[in-house]
Amino acid sequence: MSSIVFLIQCADQKGLVAGITGFFAERQFNILHCQQYTDVEQGQYFMRIKLEDEGTLPREQLETEFDRFAKTLNLTWSVRYADQPYRVALLVTRASHCPYDLLLRELEGELKCVIPLIIGNHNDLEQMARQFNKPFYHLPISKDTKLDQEDQIKKLLAEFDIDLVVMARYMQILSEQFVAEFAGRVINIHHGFLPAFQGARPYHQAYERGVKIIGATAHYATAELDEGPIIEQDVERVMHDNSPEDLVMIGKDIERLVLARAVKAHIEHRIIISGRRTIVFSEGV
Repeated sequence: MSSIVFLIQCADQKGLVAGITGFFAERQFNILHCQQYTDVEQGQYFMRIKLEDEGTLPREQLETEFDRFAKTLNLTWSVRYADQPYRVALLVTRASHCPYDLLLRELEGELKCVIPLIIGNHNDLEQMARQFNKPFYHLPISKDTKLDQEDQIKKLLAEFDIDLVVMARYMQILSEQFVAEFAGRVINIHHGFLPAFQGARPYHQAYERGVKIIGATAHYATAELDEGPIIEQDVERVMHDNSPEDLVMIGKDIERLVLARAVKAHIEHRIIISGRRTIVFSEGV
């Protein structure tokens, strides 16, 4: 079954559910699922509505008519069609566990997306790309060539018509210009439970503090390092006799799961960014 998903946000007001669902009912759309959330403190309303796509109304006409309707209620909205899978680019450095996991999930159909290329600032993972029959682009970077290298990345993203960029343990800080241009379309995995232990070597920081829980955080990249809206997190208990190397190994498993969940939520059109927060609707619908 093909489907259409709308994400909607606006100031909270009476009659929103009736008005929005009525719009689709008038056009003979079958509503498969509807989720909503009201942030009472901020007075904001959020909705994810999934429709059966029977092709009875041209998509351009649907969007034009909904945009006209949205203006009457000051709605901010976006739409995604299930038969147009996200095209995802992976940025990598040397660590293979996160990109390998995403590639395997794509291969097995767990992630309904297309990963048409992998970009690395080192060539260590070129063999991994070959295993999955993916083109690998080695774009080295230095302090003096950072902006030029990012321009090369942008050209590849445009060439491959990329919807989402995933920093799959890409150990580089993207420029302010880059993250501004791709705002809300770059997901990073941080090997630490933010906002604790930001920056480099978070597992070693955790070891030095003697923490009993370590974690990982997937968030949207912003100009401020490790400060972007958080999408997904998870943790694992550790013991006093775990070495820093043990924490790294345990952390790798958490990173795989957290990043995969974040990417899945994004490509299923389940995330609304609201300031520094995200509203992440439940999966499986």
